[in-house]
Amino acid sequence: MNTKITAGIDIGSITAKAVVMEGDKILGARVQFTGYTAKKAGRDVFDGMLGEIGMPPDRVECIVSTGYGRNSIDFADKAVTEITCHGAGAWFVNPEVRFVVDVGGQDSKVIRLDDSGKVVDFAMNDKCAAGTGRFLEVMARALEVDLDDFGELSLAGIPAKISSICTVFAESEVISLIARGETRENIIAGIHESAASRISAMARRVGLVLPVMMTGGVAKNKGMLAALEKKLDAPIQVSEYAQVNGALGAAILAARM
Repeated sequence: MNTKITAGIDIGSITAKAVVMEGDKILGARVQFTGYTAKKAGRDVFDGMLGEIGMPPDRVECIVSTGYGRNSIDFADKAVTEITCHGAGAWFVNPEVRFVVDVGGQDSKVIRLDDSGKVVDFAMNDKCAAGTGRFLEVMARALEVDLDDFGELSLAGIPAKISSICTVFAESEVISLIARGETRENIIAGIHESAASRISAMARRVGLVLPVMMTGGVAKNKGMLAALEKKLDAPIQVSEYAQVNGALGAAILAARM
């Protein structure tokens, strides 16, 4: 593989990610909150990562940006959709992967790959926050639970019935369940089951193929992972680079340019 130094920058609605690679070796990765301005977040996360690994900006030969704020990164050589980047990142981590479930802050995506890692088909939930990191954040706030504890608490519960897929209506259902005395564990398990149902429906429309990998920040949530595995009736891989997978894919695509 080409050993030039490349970078990928993924500007999501909640977090900005950056990855620097030399050939097929990852030199550094960084995650920080996007904040108000996507353009500033891109520059900050890129400069911050270079500072961490002690690399001057002129050493980076090619930069690809992705995510909802990709066109704001004016110092990138090219902007590429997150669908393509997430597919490339997952396939780099494990070339056996044929299906990617990416659950981000404001949207969720399912991506089917061919034997060469190219995207064959995909579906995206980008009109509603249901089943996303924002959805889980709203629910955690309603339950007065730290989001970091959400996954573990979910594993201890029996899913309470939550029928609404809309974040606003689901929050009302959660408040009603609290009023009826339902346990936090059962409510949180129900929240994860509801989100997993929406994502699994997208997966089946696209055509689920094994092996499956989950990417995005929500991949760190054990309760969500368990709920998705149950709905898809399949094991799901999660790599150590799950949260920066889009930026990783962008850096890989930069190496091919």
